[in-house]
Amino acid sequence: REQPVVPVEVLAAVTRERFLRDVYPRRMPVVLKGMELGACTTKWTVDYLSQAEGSKEVKIHVSAVPQMDFLSKNFVYRTLPFDVFVRRAAEVKHKEYFLSEDEKYYLRSVGEDARKDIADIRKQFPILAEDVQIPEYFEKEQFFSSVFRISSAGLQLWTHYDVMDNFLMQVTGRKRVALYSPRDAPYLYLSGTKSEVLDVDNPDLEKYPLFVKAKRYQCFLEAGDVLFIPALWFHNVISEEFGVALNVFWKHLPAESYDKSDTYGNKDPTAASRAIQILDRALKTLEELPEEYRDFYARRMVLRIQEKAYRNDYG
Repeated sequence: REQPVVPVEVLAAVTRERFLRDVYPRRMPVVLKGMELGACTTKWTVDYLSQAEGSKEVKIHVSAVPQMDFLSKNFVYRTLPFDVFVRRAAEVKHKEYFLSEDEKYYLRSVGEDARKDIADIRKQFPILAEDVQIPEYFEKEQFFSSVFRISSAGLQLWTHYDVMDNFLMQVTGRKRVALYSPRDAPYLYLSGTKSEVLDVDNPDLEKYPLFVKAKRYQCFLEAGDVLFIPALWFHNVISEEFGVALNVFWKHLPAESYDKSDTYGNKDPTAASRAIQILDRALKTLEELPEEYRDFYARRMVLRIQEKAYRNDYG
């Protein structure tokens, strides 16, 4: 069975007021066209990028295959001068390489100390930051991070969710983004925040039979487009061309809801982490019972969770 594909809604030149009034409360992904992103959309050529930030070293992902898998870690981390990295990422075949002549490169900027500091383009790439106008659709104190990304053509990132709302600003190049609603989590075979289903176009349905039930939303981002990805929405991204993007994450829950050690914006809120730990302890306790009883009380627990915590309007 083919997975149904629903095009993501596309809106042109949305004002902050309209976004907050009509778009944001629906908690659905939306492509915003015609946004004012600054000089970056015309200036950020390979030549300009490599000159602007020079030879500062960056840590990058290098993958011998196009589909990067964070669960099996089928990539290596390497360090390159930024100008060398940009030129390599823009090539299809490499004269110099780490793994193979058609390896793929991916930069996801991090803070000075990735364990403690968030990514902020103004700090890590100050010259390039001057070319960018970030849409100010949220309050300044809600800002969490601005993540600078560069991808080789053909690179596919694993399906995952983030716990904060974000804008994916496609500055140059073209991306395809497949998205799945939080309500379809039961069909995505999760391991933490990530789905085990890597190839969303040709999934292994013997291994992942429920995946066909997940409703797929999809859009193609051109240079200058902005995709609003609400928190908890799963997304899988393919860079159809060499491209540069900027993700801006912001907090929409009270600041104390988030894990203080989270520098990536993808650690579950502290209350959710505590609840999962409690559930794990409850399941461990059930192991003291014979199988028949364990099954019965586990089903009762599921019913109780549905009754107390599920939303009624999900169908």
